[in-house]
Amino acid sequence: MIIPNVFWLVPIASIVALGMAFFFFRQMMGEDEGTPRMREIALYVRKGAMAYLKQQYKVVGIVFVVLCILFAFMAYGLHVQNPWVPFAFLTGGFFSGLAGFFGMKTATYASARTANAARKSLNAGLKVAFRSGAVMGLTVVGLGLLDIAIWFVVLNYFDADGLISITTTMLTFGMGASTQALFARVGGGIYTKAADVGADIVGKVEADIPEDDPRNPATIADNVGDNVGDVAGMGADLYESYCGSVLSTAALGAAAFAATSVDIQLKAVIAPMLIAAVGVFLSLFGIFLVRTKEGATMRDLLKSLSLGTNVSAVLIAVATFAILYLLGIENWMWLSCSVITGLVAGVIIGQATEYYTSHSYKPTQKISEAGLTGSATVIIKGIGTGMISTCIPVITIGVAIILSFGFANGFDLSMSSQSLANGLYGIGIAAVGMLSTLGITLATDAYGPIADNAGGNAEMSELGEEVRQRTDALDALGNTTAATGKGFAIGSAALTALALLASYIEEIKIAMQRAGVMMENVKGELIEASEANIPDFMNYFQVNLMNPKVLVGAFIGGMASFLFCGLTMEAVGRAAQKMVEEVRRQFREIAGILDGKATPDYGSCVEISTRAAQHEMIFPSLLAIAIPIIVGCVLGVAGVLGLLVGGLTCGFTLAVFMANAGGAWDNAKKMVEEGHFGGKGSFAHKATIVGDTVGDPFKDTSGPSLNILIKLMSMVSIVMAGLTVLFI
Repeated sequence: MIIPNVFWLVPIASIVALGMAFFFFRQMMGEDEGTPRMREIALYVRKGAMAYLKQQYKVVGIVFVVLCILFAFMAYGLHVQNPWVPFAFLTGGFFSGLAGFFGMKTATYASARTANAARKSLNAGLKVAFRSGAVMGLTVVGLGLLDIAIWFVVLNYFDADGLISITTTMLTFGMGASTQALFARVGGGIYTKAADVGADIVGKVEADIPEDDPRNPATIADNVGDNVGDVAGMGADLYESYCGSVLSTAALGAAAFAATSVDIQLKAVIAPMLIAAVGVFLSLFGIFLVRTKEGATMRDLLKSLSLGTNVSAVLIAVATFAILYLLGIENWMWLSCSVITGLVAGVIIGQATEYYTSHSYKPTQKISEAGLTGSATVIIKGIGTGMISTCIPVITIGVAIILSFGFANGFDLSMSSQSLANGLYGIGIAAVGMLSTLGITLATDAYGPIADNAGGNAEMSELGEEVRQRTDALDALGNTTAATGKGFAIGSAALTALALLASYIEEIKIAMQRAGVMMENVKGELIEASEANIPDFMNYFQVNLMNPKVLVGAFIGGMASFLFCGLTMEAVGRAAQKMVEEVRRQFREIAGILDGKATPDYGSCVEISTRAAQHEMIFPSLLAIAIPIIVGCVLGVAGVLGLLVGGLTCGFTLAVFMANAGGAWDNAKKMVEEGHFGGKGSFAHKATIVGDTVGDPFKDTSGPSLNILIKLMSMVSIVMAGLTVLFI
């Protein structure tokens, strides 16, 4: 199969993204790291973060080896899987981990430089932090497109079974990325929140010392955690979201246009790749637009970041029409509308998240005010706000699904097989649209932990009130952008997971073809699986709401989200208890810590978080892999489809609730610390600190891990389709 020349824009875009990431990295490294004390603190954090990541990769490496052996047995022993799957799986995990590693390396070097730049001006601090965050964004999209391009070329050369086989095989490297991302998110989330909760409860509430105070033994572990959880974990997370959306849409394009010429089918496959490639260049344009003025308010800072992201989104919307038109896809105009639907949905979800989590708006202000009456009212108000905040994202995703589906199939109400295939392709390409400018949207997310660490460095280095005010402003903005980024990731996960449902059907058909299993069509005739359309498939496996296997699968999918969150929340609780006990022990036994005459044992707190994260992340992560396999073997295809639907609906809603509630609690505390409702050290401040500690695992451990969970269950189901077929 001849690859069209326009495809080569994809690897070119990946190289440009990686080149610009290196440029921004070198630019950041050229900044002054500050005073000897600032350099010392940054070195503590850097060493702790790298030591943790090295240990995490050892654990994840063992899991990958075991899974790779299983896939090799399925491919070469049972012959129920494409022989390229084990290799694709490994590269997905490797590139996902590499994206997190590069992002975290940048963040640990950038925090002190951001704090030092804030000594000059607010704009200087914003520029260093944001450009450093851009390294993460550009690295993720660069490595993602590079991995996609390499596998597309390799499989086109070696795999002669056609585009459907090629694209579904490529999806398996998405499972590698998802597996790595889940371990990174869960492990990093447990690490950072154990340290954060321990530091806050004992330091700020009991000992009444400021946040990031060098007298607090858990301070360094807290700053390390920001990097391993919110940078390395988040980078791996959005890498798999990005690749998953592109790959699932490519697979749907191969299926939807299978009845057309190979040329048209090929163009439908590379269309999402080209949209993502053009998004790289437009993200770069948006990155250079971000700047602010001295004395900027929170709204001014938000506007400066929104300018870059919104301009990039508008430009990719215009570019999409040109891309699909030049490709010569028949319904190019309506497919472009599907892409715009995804972009608009992403913007709406982002704005809704900002409204419910920023202390510039009433919901978070009301949580701060609730601190006047105690911790209980803060928690009650935060939970209520989080629950209410799910309405707009859920309705937005629902409307986006209907519109993107309708645009792609011309609002064909017949729901024929071809109409369904076209509509599902529209949903997939809407997810690509939402993530097409990930280079800049991820930059705004990665910016958050860099700004947070900069504030910690400024406090521990005693840089002065003016500098701390600037870093606090950058940090508060980072809390909002991080919450917005999580909402954005969760929204894209919902669309991608829905597209993966259709990809699962195609993979089951391929697995049945490989196993020689015949199936009946709606007329009762025996046909080969490859000839079956979607109605035939649904009829043969009795995929309907009256089938108890579908309903039981849906219940298990919904339960899986709550079980996963419960396990990760308890993991944070156990780790935080150990941290609290250690900090209390040091305050009690090491004389002179609170007077500033003795240096705390930072290393013991780092070790507690590291051990807890490594131990506690294994069971929840393996559970996410095991559930789809067990359901597939026991309940079959109908049960798996029910599982994925239940996991998607419950997981999406629960993730939005937890991310927004946690973000609102965090910024409610920040608002009090700015002098409202009594300011630092007041009754309201201590109440909002308790709310913030409850919200920590909500927003940084369980919530953001859910969007990986719902996609990982889909990916596992696709990769294990051959095993499921053996039980038919």
